[in-house]
Amino acid sequence: MKKRALITIPISLLLIAVMVASIFLINLKPAAGKIAQAQKLAEYSKPAVVRIIDYAVVQWQFNNPYDPEVIAILEKLDNQSVVGGSGSGAIISSNGYIVTNAHVVEATQQEDEEIANAAFEQLVTVIADYFKVDYETAYKYMVQYTQYSGIQKVLKVVLPSGDVLDGEVKSYGAPINEGKDVAVLKIEGKNLPTLPLGDSDNIQNQDNIWVSGYPAAADSDLLSPDSSLVSSMNAGQISATSKKTEQGSPVIQINAAATHGNSGGPVINQKGEIIGLLTFRGDTVNGQEVQGFNFAVPVNTVKEFVNQAGAKNAKSDTDKLYQEGLNLYWGGYYKHALEKFEAVQRIYPNHSEIKQYIANSEKKMGSSKRLWSDYATIFYIVDGVSGVIIIILLLFTFAFRPKQQAAAVLPAPNQTPVTPPAPENTLTDLNNDGKIDVQDILLALQEAQKKQKKDEV
Repeated sequence: MKKRALITIPISLLLIAVMVASIFLINLKPAAGKIAQAQKLAEYSKPAVVRIIDYAVVQWQFNNPYDPEVIAILEKLDNQSVVGGSGSGAIISSNGYIVTNAHVVEATQQEDEEIANAAFEQLVTVIADYFKVDYETAYKYMVQYTQYSGIQKVLKVVLPSGDVLDGEVKSYGAPINEGKDVAVLKIEGKNLPTLPLGDSDNIQNQDNIWVSGYPAAADSDLLSPDSSLVSSMNAGQISATSKKTEQGSPVIQINAAATHGNSGGPVINQKGEIIGLLTFRGDTVNGQEVQGFNFAVPVNTVKEFVNQAGAKNAKSDTDKLYQEGLNLYWGGYYKHALEKFEAVQRIYPNHSEIKQYIANSEKKMGSSKRLWSDYATIFYIVDGVSGVIIIILLLFTFAFRPKQQAAAVLPAPNQTPVTPPAPENTLTDLNNDGKIDVQDILLALQEAQKKQKKDEV
């Protein structure tokens, strides 16, 4: 057995080492690339941050045919005024629910009379500037001859891919200084990229945050048209966690740079979760915006309106595949990243980032790292065969022992075999009664004692 063990035990240990190594390689996670957390958050969140355009078009009827100058001005304006603006928002469900500010979609939520009054004030300002008169004088004149003939409300959501979709308000709070500045919209879609909602009760002062959105200050005539589809992300910290508006609604103060157009954009923590929506900025100084004093609606307030709208915040298949692909891409596993990106393209062809990542992955295929999990089937076969061999070796070593035979003494050449004498029967019929019984035993003992005494003498 010892001779067998010297061979089988080392072989078994070697096979066990092979099995352990294969299990380790199968479960080895891809190496993470040297990518900053902020960059990861930017790439993860970018596809789910949208631009929201909300406005109303008011048609004017001017009833003084004897004032050709005003008529000419109105004709240049196509006899209409546009009130409203743009903001930002974030998709929170794969079927198209979006969170933003109430004031971002205020124009289409107002009554027609409110919209007409706001548009009329805008028109009066244009007339006053043209004729170089004060606002009151222009107002008194225009109110006599002008009335609105129609109002068209428009709410559009612009995805990062450039798709422009109709939006519908599903729940609505109130604009700034009137209540909770939150609205939930709905667009048609499936497998849309999303952002997760965090918990604003867990935030701490000086936590790192990032504000994402479409600041109007970043729009410029010097930029290409498609640049307006690229969201911006600015870093900062939480400055205060327990401030409130005049109406008692909680707000979070942050120092990340933001401006008009950022309203409704998500404030994201280090986990990539939304912890608030940018709502308003601090007061201006000498008519200029002062950065570092911005405020956000806490996400737990936002969740109230998400629940009212019947929306469910959940990660989509698009998110999972895209993030897996990014992690593989950053780690240098371009072949496997390409597979993930192509899967994203199949289920959501209009993803804003996927075409570029597919192209980049294809270019780098030649330098793609090896992923051992691809060889899992081979490793499983090797492990199975190794296990069987180990069992056989252990059985051979410890279970199957050869039968031991009695050693035979062979006679020397030309020697007659010696037959061992038969064992002597020490008991005989000493009293001659024809049988060996107890009496014979007693007589034998007596004879033995006499012999012993004789030997001692």
